[in-house]
Amino acid sequence: MTSQLNSPPVIRGDGHQLVSQEKDLSPMDEKMDIKHIDVESTEGSESEFGVLHDERDIATTVITVEDDPSLNPWTIRAFIIGIGLSAFGGVLAEIYYFKPQTVLVSTMFLAIISYVLGISMETVTPTWGVFRYLNPHPFNKKENAFIVIMASAAANSALGTEVLAVQRLFYNITPNPGASIFLLFSSQLLGYGIGGLFRSVLLYPSKMLYPGILPLVSMFDALYKDTAGAGKKLKLFWIAFGVIFIWELFPEWIFPLLTGFSIFCLANPRSQDFTRIFGGSNGNEGLGLLSLCFDWQYISGGYNPMAIPLRAQFSNFIGYILCIVVFLAVYYKNIWESRGLPFLSQTLFYQNGTVYDQLLILNDKLEVDPVLLAEQGLPFYAGSWVVQLLSTNLGMAATFTHLLLWNYADMQNAWNWLRPSVLRSMWNNFDLRPHYQQMLKYPDAPNSWYLVTLAISIIMALVIIYKTDSTLPWWGFLIAVLLATISILFFGTLYAITGLAFIIQPFVQMIGGFIHPGKPMANMYFVLFSYNSVVQAQLLLRDLKIAQYTKLPPRAAFTAQIIGTLFGAVLNFILMNSIIDNQRDILLSVEGTNIWSGQQPQQYNSQAVAWGGLSHELFAVGKRYQFVAWAYVIGLFVPVPFWIAHRYWPKLRADYLYTPVICYYIGWLCVGINSSIFMYFSIAWFSQWWLRTRYPKWFNKYNYILAAALDGGTQARLFLSPIENFPYMKLQVMVFILSFAVQGASGDSHLFPQWWGANQGGNYDRCAVVDT
Repeated sequence: MTSQLNSPPVIRGDGHQLVSQEKDLSPMDEKMDIKHIDVESTEGSESEFGVLHDERDIATTVITVEDDPSLNPWTIRAFIIGIGLSAFGGVLAEIYYFKPQTVLVSTMFLAIISYVLGISMETVTPTWGVFRYLNPHPFNKKENAFIVIMASAAANSALGTEVLAVQRLFYNITPNPGASIFLLFSSQLLGYGIGGLFRSVLLYPSKMLYPGILPLVSMFDALYKDTAGAGKKLKLFWIAFGVIFIWELFPEWIFPLLTGFSIFCLANPRSQDFTRIFGGSNGNEGLGLLSLCFDWQYISGGYNPMAIPLRAQFSNFIGYILCIVVFLAVYYKNIWESRGLPFLSQTLFYQNGTVYDQLLILNDKLEVDPVLLAEQGLPFYAGSWVVQLLSTNLGMAATFTHLLLWNYADMQNAWNWLRPSVLRSMWNNFDLRPHYQQMLKYPDAPNSWYLVTLAISIIMALVIIYKTDSTLPWWGFLIAVLLATISILFFGTLYAITGLAFIIQPFVQMIGGFIHPGKPMANMYFVLFSYNSVVQAQLLLRDLKIAQYTKLPPRAAFTAQIIGTLFGAVLNFILMNSIIDNQRDILLSVEGTNIWSGQQPQQYNSQAVAWGGLSHELFAVGKRYQFVAWAYVIGLFVPVPFWIAHRYWPKLRADYLYTPVICYYIGWLCVGINSSIFMYFSIAWFSQWWLRTRYPKWFNKYNYILAAALDGGTQARLFLSPIENFPYMKLQVMVFILSFAVQGASGDSHLFPQWWGANQGGNYDRCAVVDT
């Protein structure tokens, strides 16, 4: 994605970013995305800078190095806004977790809304008497950064709630609330403790750029340097906020047919084959081919089609076409007994298509009993979900080969800094890390703080795994921590330098299944303490880099992170229980609705049962789903033909294809609402080709301002205007309100009365309801 803020430096890349860095998404909702990251500047008279050659150039040219030590982040105002937005973000993140298509709470959104609230409090709060404590000075950048770090730490659905949700939904186990809260605390803070101890390696060097946060920090610089320009942007913010706020009432409640308008289903509303191919307005309904969607929540789905370069979109589109072809071929050719199972689903089934009762194969220790398994038979996956598992493994393996073939120099540079000579040079020459040098005036959060955090997390976890019927032994937990530590060092380095974040959850699940065979519950907890710790460490280090770039004192950043994380975990737990209490039947259903869906706990549970309990029976050589495991090997060779073709026949432009993206997208439509895909690619083509080539000046000036950049994580977005997320802000506030007011997040739902545009008794696009 390319964009400009005042001066034209643009970051692109030859690497691939595979998951969001705000919160890792499960395969069905992330709709995998790969972006590009090298460094260049635009040409022409507007350019003030030449080519940015290295990380130091980027960190010192794009971002202000100067610091004003007089700016104070420790204000009552900052705590009030920070805690308020933490509550909003934590609640909204958990609501999104149970939606048919997960959307992340954007850090950019939190930054802008906190700026609006901060300036508003500064404007309306008196400065005399007791009020001077609420308004001690003008709202400043460090207060804003403090609020953002606190709120973003809360605005993630803790993976521990996924484990607790699975226990409630599929094991009929309701852990003690106190034990559940401490489980969330320990699992969320474990990665913080490990990541914090790696600050000298993964944070301080300039080489550790964290490119995903550059748009945010650049926005801070723009807001607090150009006050006149900021006022104009705030005016546009309120206009966009109001207009889109009203519009979202229609597809979200009054007129849900706008979620998916299918001419084919309206022409033939009785064909179930039409539903599978053209339907998509409801969860797990169909592939949504050529459906028209007017709900921006689903069109974006995690990242904005107006912001992704056409080159990446091209690979996405190839994968999408292959996905449709492969899904239909697998289903109608009855591969893996697919015809007798639902077309789209992520849960486990008996061969006759009924939902598999996993409790009937588990003994009183929640371990797979071979005798009971023989009685029930092995479970089946929907064919489309098997394709998703296979394509995910293909993509993960292809990523390593693709990076080695196309980005070997970048990968080599990523680790060059570890050479003793380079380390000595970095230590002796502080100019290589100018932002870190500015931070030396503030007391650091010492390693002892992170050691205490780590020790408390480990002690809590060792107690909790025995109090929550986890079946994970203490030594299995320690292996999970060791695996997390190694992964944080390796993948954390790549993440910090290149913006790449690899999906290692399937790999961790496979290791957990090998170590703890026949124990699906233990597999879930193993993944929680290993994989989730890697994600949390990356989030901690990302936020500390935000603090370094904005010159927020380290102890203020640490305080904000801890408060936000703990507060958000409590809210996650409360909302999880409320939604399960009120929407349990929908969460257990295969289809869900276009409002609520249990797809994420369903997939987490089915993966734990399959990998943790039945890995040998299902995925070993000669077994039913053996190619899911073989995909790790096959995927290593997928990029090779394209690389050879480009080497010897460069005119074929094989370098234009991102093979890992193509592989991932072959399983793209496995679950959720798919009616938005046609509009997604249509808007992408309109923006990134038609506008960009026919009206380049208009494109450069307005495209990224209009784009609602829904961060799925670490999208390689560059220096976008701060108002790019205004439509998204509306969306998040509207979803928050509607979820409680009419959609049943805390009680009975209140659907809009039945009419032609709100088919409450079936699929909203009026496709036939498929028999299940």
